[in-house]
Amino acid sequence: MKQASKSSNGRPAVKSGTFVIGGDLAVHRMGFGAMRLTGPGVWGEPSDRREAVAVLREAVDLGITLIDTADSYGPEVSERLIAEALYPYGSDLAIATKAGLRRPGPDQWVEDGRPEHLRSACEGSLRRLRLERIDLFQLHRIDPKVALEDQIGLLVDLQREGKIRHIGLSEVKVKQIKAVRKMTPVASVQNLYNLIDRTSEDVLEYCGREGIGFIPWSPLAMGDLAEGGGLLAEAAGRLGVQPAQVALAWLLRKSPVMLPIPGTSTVEHLMENTASALITLDDSTMKELERSGGDGAYLAGATR
Repeated sequence: MKQASKSSNGRPAVKSGTFVIGGDLAVHRMGFGAMRLTGPGVWGEPSDRREAVAVLREAVDLGITLIDTADSYGPEVSERLIAEALYPYGSDLAIATKAGLRRPGPDQWVEDGRPEHLRSACEGSLRRLRLERIDLFQLHRIDPKVALEDQIGLLVDLQREGKIRHIGLSEVKVKQIKAVRKMTPVASVQNLYNLIDRTSEDVLEYCGREGIGFIPWSPLAMGDLAEGGGLLAEAAGRLGVQPAQVALAWLLRKSPVMLPIPGTSTVEHLMENTASALITLDDSTMKELERSGGDGAYLAGATR
């Protein structure tokens, strides 16, 4: 197939299929991550605010119904942009945000799971996103300095108060998910995962067995999988698409609970990423990519 465009394929995200988060929140599996809409170092305003707003509006036009953000992106910038671009929201749009990190400066991230911080972060996200209830509220990191029961207990309180709909976790191990599930249902897990970094394979398998949505952050390995070269480029050449599209198509086929959220700051790359949902990888290509995934240089022709 040739590289897809919105004009020829309508709403490509629809083709990624549907997953129901938490048993009642249906989303198209190809989503959008809004971290890269902010300035350098995930800090401050975007260099081109008009383009950032256009990206968000185009995402919805392309059929994306899951947008992932966090109070720490900017900080606060990403959430404000989402509201500016998309409010009032369509009835099928789910917005997921996260709390549990403070931002002292560009590229700096500090865990903060104190209940008072998580409550303040949730209330701030509600204001910035102009929501009465957040569809999916994720603990950005479990803070080792704070008792797990206190962190999760606060999220449960927020849920009971009607401020959040579902609870998710980020960068966790299977043991931690099981511990949290003794206190409350877990609707989603967001861990680092892509073709060349499958450290969380056991977490993905657990989520698959338990019907928990798995949101792979950095699905393109910070851009390495989009650079071309290697086996990934060979597969892309056979299909007449881009290497990044193959990497995303691989994720979609890898597991029915997979919810990729590739991020970008341009409409052009957004359309390219979303068109990955139109690509079908055959068994031999899946196996080829699977076997070589541990060797990033061979798979993606990485130069750094």
